Amino acid sequence: MSTTATVRVMSAEQIAAQAGGETPFLLLPERRTLFAERAMRLRQLARGHAMADFLGFMADLALAQHQLLQSFGDGQALALPGADAIDHAARLGVPPLPAVDWPREGAWRDGLRRLLGSLQGQAPEATREVLARLAAADDDALERQADALLHGVTRGLDLAAAPLVGAALQVYFTHVVLATQAGHSAKGSPFGRIDDTTVCPCCGSRPVAGVIRASVPGQSQVNGQRYLQCSLCSTQWHRLRIECTHCGSDKTIAYESLQPAEAEGSEGVGAAVVQAETCDDCGHYLKLMHGDRDPMADAVADDLASLTLDLLVSESGRQRHGVNLMLLFGDPGGTEP
Repeated sequence: MSTTATVRVMSAEQIAAQAGGETPFLLLPERRTLFAERAMRLRQLARGHAMADFLGFMADLALAQHQLLQSFGDGQALALPGADAIDHAARLGVPPLPAVDWPREGAWRDGLRRLLGSLQGQAPEATREVLARLAAADDDALERQADALLHGVTRGLDLAAAPLVGAALQVYFTHVVLATQAGHSAKGSPFGRIDDTTVCPCCGSRPVAGVIRASVPGQSQVNGQRYLQCSLCSTQWHRLRIECTHCGSDKTIAYESLQPAEAEGSEGVGAAVVQAETCDDCGHYLKLMHGDRDPMADAVADDLASLTLDLLVSESGRQRHGVNLMLLFGDPGGTEP
């Protein structure tokens, strides 16, 4: 792993000047490409990887999520926040679709069971028991698992089954966010800035990682900008690169990576696609994925494939700010994922 080095980052004024205009605050996920591209990236990363079998199964899961999302909600009238609820949330500075409080409908459980059925034939032998256990669980048991996962509580959480529950919840909340946007687009976006900049403005979940965006057709303002990606609904929200994503400090930001120190260069700028952005002020870190260095980089996929970086950074006592629902750690008797 490269040595820790304080990195010179752009000031707010430099970032704005480089953007050439106002940087869009929110980038919503694309229904047709989100999980399909993640599946492709996972397969790419699995080649020759020590965790190839795990990454390959995650690719199968992502593809199943893609197929589920394309038809999710068809023939069902899912509850969405109305105009009054959206206005009320905006006045309070909170997300209009708070994941921990949102009255989930049975559609997410139906989606989970569809995911389980599509994975049964190709799952590794050790995973089939987990699939069978979830398939046999009743609605109340599944809701308890979802509640624990969304509240970040590991007590009573089935850690082996959590990625599957999380995958179904990701599809559900991604659909609800996109449906809410579509239903209110004529009145302006229902989503915007909230008081807590550390969590998703749409559903209030923690980020999985930060993403340095490459250029997007028609959106030159996002080129080189840092966005945080929601671990649940995959919405990305803009956050200046000079700020710690946990405490907001701009004084002790540093980057660590698995690249040799000389490859990163004297200012920490080099070829590493995945870095850990650390903050000495609060002792937290968050992964940073450089889409400007590899346009195929995906926040969830590249995070899973760089688990070694988490292990090395955590040796210094730093805590991770974000969460990846596809791979959780924790003491079953504890409270944190």
